[in-house]
Amino acid sequence: MKTRYIILPLLCICTAVAAQHSDKHNHNHGEDSTDVFFRHLNLNEVTVTGVTGETKLKHATAPVSIIAPQALRAASATNIVDAIAHQPGISQLTTGGSISKPIIRGLGYNRVVVMSEGVRQEGQQWGDEHGVEIDGSSVNSVEILKGPASLMYGSDAMAGVVILHPLAPLPEGEMRASVASEYQTNQGLFAYSLSTAGNQRGFVWDARFSNKMAHAYKNKYDGYVPGSQFRERAGRIRLGLSKPWGHTWLTGTVYHLTPGIIEGGRDALTGLLTHEDGWDGHNYSKTLPYQEIKHYKLVWDNTLNLPNGWLKAVVGYQQNRRQEYEEHHHHEHEAEEHEHEHEHEAEEHEHEHDGELEPALYFRLHTLTYDVRYLTREFDGWKLSAGVQGMWQQSQNLGEEFLIPAYRLFDVGLFATASKQLGQWTLNGGLRFDHRHVHGDALMEGDALRFADFSRNFSSVTGSVGAVWNVTDRLNLRLNVSRGYRAPNMSEMGSNGAHHGALRYEVGNQQLKPEYSLQGDLGVDFTSEYISAQVALFANRIANYIFLRGEGGEMDGTPVYRYTQGDARLLGFEAGVDVHPVHSLHFSNTFSYVDARLMNASADTKYLPCTPAPKWTSELKWELTHHRHSTIGHRHGAEASHRTLLDNLYVAAGLDCYLRQSHVYGADDTETATPGYALLRLSAGTDVQIKGRKVAELYVTADNLLNKAYQSHLSRLKYADVDTVTGRRGVYNMGRNITFKVVVPIAF
Repeated sequence: MKTRYIILPLLCICTAVAAQHSDKHNHNHGEDSTDVFFRHLNLNEVTVTGVTGETKLKHATAPVSIIAPQALRAASATNIVDAIAHQPGISQLTTGGSISKPIIRGLGYNRVVVMSEGVRQEGQQWGDEHGVEIDGSSVNSVEILKGPASLMYGSDAMAGVVILHPLAPLPEGEMRASVASEYQTNQGLFAYSLSTAGNQRGFVWDARFSNKMAHAYKNKYDGYVPGSQFRERAGRIRLGLSKPWGHTWLTGTVYHLTPGIIEGGRDALTGLLTHEDGWDGHNYSKTLPYQEIKHYKLVWDNTLNLPNGWLKAVVGYQQNRRQEYEEHHHHEHEAEEHEHEHEHEAEEHEHEHDGELEPALYFRLHTLTYDVRYLTREFDGWKLSAGVQGMWQQSQNLGEEFLIPAYRLFDVGLFATASKQLGQWTLNGGLRFDHRHVHGDALMEGDALRFADFSRNFSSVTGSVGAVWNVTDRLNLRLNVSRGYRAPNMSEMGSNGAHHGALRYEVGNQQLKPEYSLQGDLGVDFTSEYISAQVALFANRIANYIFLRGEGGEMDGTPVYRYTQGDARLLGFEAGVDVHPVHSLHFSNTFSYVDARLMNASADTKYLPCTPAPKWTSELKWELTHHRHSTIGHRHGAEASHRTLLDNLYVAAGLDCYLRQSHVYGADDTETATPGYALLRLSAGTDVQIKGRKVAELYVTADNLLNKAYQSHLSRLKYADVDTVTGRRGVYNMGRNITFKVVVPIAF
């Protein structure tokens, strides 16, 4: 097994990144940034979030992945995390098609910060089945920072940061609109998104409405999977001013997701999944049990241009509502409220669809965030920044069942960073101080104490230091050392209840200590006319790593798990190579591997849970037509472009190989080993032009083309009930799925 892990990356040299190097010719002709999807990313031109604000990718000391706009539009996915999960070092913890949680280098949950609209997304992310409440259609590009980023983002950014960038305001005098639609064959997913944006005399606006619905997905072992259907609706509007003195923007978003809950009940004769008499796998309607997730966000983003720098201030308010409606709660409620059951069935059914059924679990979370910082312009090779960030939260329990206490949280962080350019070297680093106060409220159920009243305070100093050596224009070496910090969340400290979605009774530990990590990153990247390659190595040591350990007993018929902690270490790498012997042909390979272990642990508890399997991806892509990059500005090129109906036409074949994952947390059957599998993918896309003007983008993708029955190691459905007919345990992932997508841009 170990030999295989060494040989594969040497053969592939992976992490390649057709998105991480670009032909100089593109910049010389002022090409649109979306064209990066068809070539390599120019390390000198792309800017990313660095310790002192925007930093050229060439000078970034820590590992960064960039996903360009057109790559996102071409992706076949059911949510925004699914769209980025193919990146090296990135995985997803899934519950069906609608719920995905990002995992960076083997760490997830509250160890990953998701940034959207300039603020950190806060939505009960401690839960196994709690996804990211963001409309993927509103995301223009994605930036992924790998490794501890507590210096710039505070507690919880121990694994890294996923930054979801919206469309930037348009240039002065422009107005645009777009219509996008998508259909997926496996689960009948239908989605559409309408948007409009403009900039008139510095007054900017950007509005979008999106809708998505899907019935149950299917695979060849389970048939249709009851509870995997979902509906999603979202809206976004931004209004503001962009002037020479700076900008002020006000952005509001609304997100509503209604996912089913997959229980895994089966027919005793056929072994197929069942739900209720008359249930139809093509039904888009919600059926008990299900969730209602609503997320509201308002962000005020300001920048003031000063003679020697910029003053930035971002204030955000979020409200997250998470409700769970359960079958057993429905029956109990019905028995209590109605004397004659059959007489009132129709009335209860009507109330259910009118939204009058009372939720069993109901969390409401209020979050206020603030970020004020000053960034200097470059002087003598120096760039400096300093600021203050913080967050206030209040979580309420409004349902009839309880899992975590109601709580209040307040934290504040102060930071300062510096960057220095010394010829071929870039040096950067900084320090940060954080303080967090958490108070959990007491709760009595009759004469029994469910949650005790308690308060905790956490403080920490974190920092990072890094260097990049631009050996040549084509070769860069990177080294970064960073200290991360994460305070325990309320679920880890205060849980005392049955988490039905996770099939566990969870008990918190109020004495938990904060997690501290020390990570080193070493990377090298090389780009040339015919090849680009990257290797990124990391070693991470985490003190007081928090995890759930089974106690062997049961409460209310559910296995009891208690939060505990111990020291852990993670080692791994991402590597890749992209070979392009001619400009239109690309053969890329990437490989990701992480080994995550608890120190001084027994044989069945020495591996950290939710460690992704080693992943190898390979793609061969042929760009059949692409005229703009080589002939813009020349008469002959313009004429050729006018004659071309299909521009940026490409076809591609890809193979995703997931190796066997036997490094599992095996105590109390928490995890089981997962066999390896390979998924074949075909895709094609093009721009449609009329008289040289783009009128549409078309994409077709066939995922799991051979209809492979498989279980992802990070699928929570892997641990559902055993099929008594075949002996297989759990629910399998989606079978063959073909996606059709069209995007119609409209320019005024």
